[in-house]
Amino acid sequence: MSGAAPASAIRRAWVHDPLPWALAALLLLIFGMAQLQPLFAALFPALERPVYAQDSFWALTVSHLKIVGLSSGFAVLVGVTAGLFATRPSGREFRPLIETVVAAGQTFPPVAVLAVAVPVVGFGEAPALIALALYGLLPVLQSTLAGIASVPPAANEAAEGLGLSPWQRLLQVELPLAAPVILAGVRTSVIINIGTAAIASTVGAKTLGLPIIVGLSGFNTAYVLQGAMLVGLLAVVTDLVFERLARRLGRWQAAA
Repeated sequence: MSGAAPASAIRRAWVHDPLPWALAALLLLIFGMAQLQPLFAALFPALERPVYAQDSFWALTVSHLKIVGLSSGFAVLVGVTAGLFATRPSGREFRPLIETVVAAGQTFPPVAVLAVAVPVVGFGEAPALIALALYGLLPVLQSTLAGIASVPPAANEAAEGLGLSPWQRLLQVELPLAAPVILAGVRTSVIINIGTAAIASTVGAKTLGLPIIVGLSGFNTAYVLQGAMLVGLLAVVTDLVFERLARRLGRWQAAA
């Protein structure tokens, strides 16, 4: 009986956890979209080709994730670094300038950034990376500033009393305490980039937005629906992964 109870609890947790179900649905669509051709043919009988087949959905998903990963990685690196610099004594006077510059980067629509970047760097992934990196900076910077500001002054005073250097206080006290808030900003930035990356196909980058672009240009609603479903499910799965990371980080902090 003692072994049955934990097994039953694990099954209940798995059933009520949306992440495995969302991931399964995403993988089924990626690898099984061709098998859904009868369904799309019934939904859109006027279409000769109801399922997008110019590229494999797996290849498009990998390319989409590559662009999102690279641009989000740059946004996290620059955003966290700029946020930490703006909270140090030597960088506080630059905080208004940093916030203004980063906020200005998000006021420009990604399509406008793509239009400006294409003549400079050409078609393909490069203009998409530039646009997404600029667009993902603001949430990371704001969460870093908010996270450092949320560190209790008593924690810094205790660290200073223990003789920790400024770098030690940052790495051992401030960053661990600010991590949940920073992670929330990274989560927002990545989710924004997953959706925005779809428009990168307008400049020649292969993403899950390609079926949407082809569908819109060819009046093929089925293609648009297929691309939109995959982008939406990818965003949902990524958000659920970040939610799980946030819960584990909270338990780790509580245990510490």
